[in-house]
Amino acid sequence: MTTQSESLNSQLSTPLSEFLQQLLNGLSLGAIYALIALGYTMVYGVLRFINFAHSDVFMVGAFIGYYAGKLVPENTIWGGLVVLALSMLGCAVLGMTIERLAYRPLRGAATLNVLITAIGVSLLLEYSGQVFFGAAPRTFPAIFPVKNFSVGGLVISTNQLSVIVVAALLMVALQFIVHRTKIGTAMRAVSLNPKAAQLVGINIDVVISFTFGLGSALAAAGGILYALNYPSIDPLMGVMPGLKAFVAAVLGGIGNIPGAALGGLILGTVETFVNGSQWSTYKDAIAFAILIIIMLFRPAGLLGKFTVEKV
Repeated sequence: MTTQSESLNSQLSTPLSEFLQQLLNGLSLGAIYALIALGYTMVYGVLRFINFAHSDVFMVGAFIGYYAGKLVPENTIWGGLVVLALSMLGCAVLGMTIERLAYRPLRGAATLNVLITAIGVSLLLEYSGQVFFGAAPRTFPAIFPVKNFSVGGLVISTNQLSVIVVAALLMVALQFIVHRTKIGTAMRAVSLNPKAAQLVGINIDVVISFTFGLGSALAAAGGILYALNYPSIDPLMGVMPGLKAFVAAVLGGIGNIPGAALGGLILGTVETFVNGSQWSTYKDAIAFAILIIIMLFRPAGLLGKFTVEKV
């Protein structure tokens, strides 16, 4: 009788365990999408254009982590934090360089010109990556301690916990910067009215450069966290995550920071549940189906606000 009872309890708990397992996997993936989406939404909020090169900054961040990981002991917390910091710093410099050389000369130009330039920068980073890093996939080192443990039938990886914890801390830090610092106040002022912000003494060039640097640093963190869970990296690895993060930004409300985080978590969770179902072959298509639905029924996104633009 005891054996039958345990078997029945096991059968009843299996669907719940599977649901919780997929939910954990989805939150881990969604946290990565959220970090990338935050970069998209910050740049859009300040400059009103989509930086399509952002997904390739994500790739560069992963490769910086790959090479930096060889310089520190593997499977150590401090080593992983050093790699994360170096990657974020390197990509922040890259983001500010891209803004200075590619986008600043086009400030005030037609939106189409800036869009084409962004696509050009994206392709430049991708194929430059193939030249410098090689086209063959590489295995990302285990920079953080890796361990799996089971809790009530739920298998939890320390890599997944690292992704969720680091992403949450970075999102909180971003909210603090935007709402509790002078540069954050300046960013919000430029987002609302660049001309008025300039009239009151705000250096727009500094604010925009900082925005690119901050967004690129978050993309680098996303690249490191992505490589921890999907440890094969290559110069084209940013294409699909970047597109999905863009969808996440639109889903939450492009230009809205909490919306980008929410959109990333929702998209990652939905994709993971689809991947675990009989419709797994459509897991990549689901993101773009969500984009179409959002554009049809709520173009401003879940947390975005409808605005009237003068033309």
